[in-house]
Amino acid sequence: MFSPVSSRVNFPDLERGVLAFWKERDIFRRSVDDHAGRPRYVFYEGPPTANNSPGIHHVLARVFRDIIPRYWTMTGYYVPR
Repeated sequence: MFSPVSSRVNFPDLERGVLAFWKERDIFRRSVDDHAGRPRYVFYEGPPTANNSPGIHHVLARVFRDIIPRYWTMTGYYVPR
């Protein structure tokens, strides 16, 4: 039913291949430009903070800054980044 998959996978090499593919084809910029002319969504984020030891709240802030614009882009809004 499924093709066999090797148990010896070099994940860093796979990641480099994916990044090269995205860079060669300028996929991120194209994904943003494809939505030009549609309703705009702007995500205002606060200033970066570096006044204490890293904590889970820093991780959550980065997750929100990634997921929220991504969601609005996937729902058809123009989200310049």
